[in-house]
Amino acid sequence: MNELGNKIAKKRRDVGMTQIEFAEKLNVTRQTVSRWEAGTVLPDIDKISDIAKLLDVSCDYLLRDDIKEETESVAKGVSRLLKSVEGKTVRLNFFEDEADIDLLNNDCRILAFEGNWMKVLALTKKGEIEKLIPVSSVLSFEVKEAQ
Repeated sequence: MNELGNKIAKKRRDVGMTQIEFAEKLNVTRQTVSRWEAGTVLPDIDKISDIAKLLDVSCDYLLRDDIKEETESVAKGVSRLLKSVEGKTVRLNFFEDEADIDLLNNDCRILAFEGNWMKVLALTKKGEIEKLIPVSSVLSFEVKEAQ
């Protein structure tokens, strides 16, 4: 088995799918899945993103042999990045449909990250407020220089 085949087989089993179920969801035959997992053939490039989505992993995880676990490359890297701004003052930029009106155009201090949420403190026209907001609503943040 090649590394890609190993990853597909392991993650498929982790999510509790048989080769037949997996094949049906991808509109391929069970034999095709078996060949991918055995490493005798590789999935078409247009199937890679479908496989990644179905297995809840990144395309990088599937395609790069140097990434052994999904959490090594994605989750830990993102966590390290987010932890680096903890305690700092930032200006949050939100996805258009997820803007938080209290925090929009205000500097905030990031107090902590709790799973998929971040706790922020902001000085607004209403006074100082502390909020818990979903990390997924934030498009980007600009770190403000210490005054």
